[in-house]
Amino acid sequence: MNDILEPYRVTQQPYYRPVADEVALFDAAYSVRMPMMLKGPTGCGKTRFVEYMAWKLQKPLITVACNEDMTASDLVGRFLLDANGTRWQDGPLATAARHGAICYLDEVVEARQDTTVVIHPLTDNRRILPLEKKGELVQAHPDFQVVISYNPGYQSLMKDLKQSTKQRFGALDFSYPARDVESEIVAHETGVSLEVAGKLVSIAERARNLKGHGLDEGLSTRMLIYAGSLIKKGVATQAACRVALVRPITDDPDMRDALDAAVATFF
Repeated sequence: MNDILEPYRVTQQPYYRPVADEVALFDAAYSVRMPMMLKGPTGCGKTRFVEYMAWKLQKPLITVACNEDMTASDLVGRFLLDANGTRWQDGPLATAARHGAICYLDEVVEARQDTTVVIHPLTDNRRILPLEKKGELVQAHPDFQVVISYNPGYQSLMKDLKQSTKQRFGALDFSYPARDVESEIVAHETGVSLEVAGKLVSIAERARNLKGHGLDEGLSTRMLIYAGSLIKKGVATQAACRVALVRPITDDPDMRDALDAAVATFF
């Protein structure tokens, strides 16, 4: 493997609990180098899934956390000035395309639309990346694949992917796992008992039922793992839930009281 990709190798197996046929489907998509789009709420396991698949496929993974200030140059590269003059430095997308890694654009909808269009030539039969500032046309390495993720339920009309972008990808839907699976995940990741993990999931189910009725988002599996980790460290259960579950998700006093009451019900 090219030395430049060594830092991006996933050397240890990430824990991922499959919930359906998503592993087999992604495996098949990679075999034909289909660009993939992972859709689902924040903290439901999309990033962990990509890490797991990179490990399973034994491919390097370059992850980009997208934001509204990200420019096309941040993705493809730019000229830098040093003691010897100017030199070109590939961005993460160009590095992945040139050397053959999976490039994961996390929460891609947060990036400006004029930035996301740079991936278009890489996501059709051309599989090329024009470096206009350098005057170079990068032909994607045979191992290269682009994967994007976003949360469709949280985006406004002003922050959504263009149809011209969506239709270039295969898509996998993610959601919070079924109760027994989510309890298993929380117990595994935190070391708390399955009983405690189940109570945390019960609190999450109560909160998720309030989405659209006072809460913009439900409690994520990631947040349950935070709470379980605090409990495992000896923090009182209600305090751990207050810090990791209730306070981060809302500032509304009535909603906080309702969630605190849900915590008290189970703990």
